[in-house]
Amino acid sequence: MTDSNDCDLFVIGGGSAGVRAARMSAQRGARVVLAEAAALGGTCVNVGCIPKKLYSYAAHFADDFRDAAGYGWTVGEPTFDWATLKKNRAAEIARLNGVYANLLAGAGVRTITGWASLADAHTVMVRTASGEETVRAKHILVVTGGRPTVPDFPGCEHVITSDGLFDAEPFPKRLLVVGGGYIACEFASIFNGLGAKVTQLYRGEQVLRGFDDDIRAHVAREMTKHGVDLRTRADVRSIEKRGDGSLAATLADGTVLEADKVLYATGRVPNIAGLGLEALGVKQGRDGAIVVDEAYRTSVPSILAAGDVTARIQLTPVALGEAMVIADHLFGAGKKAMGYDYIPTAVFTHPNIGTVGYSEAQAREKFGAVTIFRSEFKALKHTLSGSTERTLMKLVVDTASDRVVGLHMVGADAGEIVQGFAVAMKAGATKAVFDSTIGIHPTAAEEFVTMREPVA
Repeated sequence: MTDSNDCDLFVIGGGSAGVRAARMSAQRGARVVLAEAAALGGTCVNVGCIPKKLYSYAAHFADDFRDAAGYGWTVGEPTFDWATLKKNRAAEIARLNGVYANLLAGAGVRTITGWASLADAHTVMVRTASGEETVRAKHILVVTGGRPTVPDFPGCEHVITSDGLFDAEPFPKRLLVVGGGYIACEFASIFNGLGAKVTQLYRGEQVLRGFDDDIRAHVAREMTKHGVDLRTRADVRSIEKRGDGSLAATLADGTVLEADKVLYATGRVPNIAGLGLEALGVKQGRDGAIVVDEAYRTSVPSILAAGDVTARIQLTPVALGEAMVIADHLFGAGKKAMGYDYIPTAVFTHPNIGTVGYSEAQAREKFGAVTIFRSEFKALKHTLSGSTERTLMKLVVDTASDRVVGLHMVGADAGEIVQGFAVAMKAGATKAVFDSTIGIHPTAAEEFVTMREPVA
């Protein structure tokens, strides 16, 4: 290819990975064009991490009002206004959309609003409101993310996904959540905290498959204590919409549950519809996930892909990290690398989950002999609040090397606490290093450096 190209890099998708790759590449002198049909920021900013965390904060206030009484505060009868939360959230998301637009413009990226598809290995066609534009590019990066998926069953047209729940109208006083992953558990916790009567169904034996078993069991107990009606080994057979607009869900065992809204959070699939991947021979895996090599190149060398559309580790910081590597490899020194071990993550249930590294079961399979340290306790705050919430903290240690290979927590601010420990674990910290570290007293976090007696 020569300079007759319209750009050096064409980015399809204006989510976290797309904006980062476009901006970093442009700052390195590349000519970059980005196409996005919806609001900038992708799932994370618009219908994912950011609004979800804002709603989680809102839901926690219900607990705070109750807890205050034990500390001498008379709060009165609190009331919640759904419209105010939605309005303020929308304003903040709009502000962030503007921030993303300014970042791209400031870096010199040309943004096209429209639907993009691949015409050939170096050509993108974008359908805009005013027509169609064709752009030639040396490299094309596909970062179109993922989308919620709903199984086909009688009445499935009556359900909503997480994308639509943020603006549900009116507020669902009775919410049925179907699914057992982190999205289902988070929304069950959030709407329970906001005052809805929440029933959560999961067809498996325990929610949060893939997480440490102790964490799964503990958070399920705590969610139930907080008021979520959590039912495992349960699934929906059909849903009927009644004359008053309410929904009746018939379960596999014949039980009928009534709800104002039914949220399906049963999985996400790569957002690849209409891209034209098949015609170009771009190799795809399960559910259409784009297959890439270590340099994020597809089976067509000029086309790259990253983030959720590759369906590997579907986390915003991972997508951002991959975008940085791509920009560096295409237009920089080519020295950056993405490590996929010891990636910390949080689940914003009530209480929160924070985790990094291997679960106990995974560690036993990989390392053989492991030593387990575990502590469960009532946090200092709740000695006066009257709450029965309990915190769980767990360390998984490779016995042979003494390296801490798994760290897990259920409790207040778990994500904030685990992030710091992730740095130590990435650096290879041993249990001896943990033991020699002085804790900050009195905090829950200090428990990770004071656990001395193994439980297994």
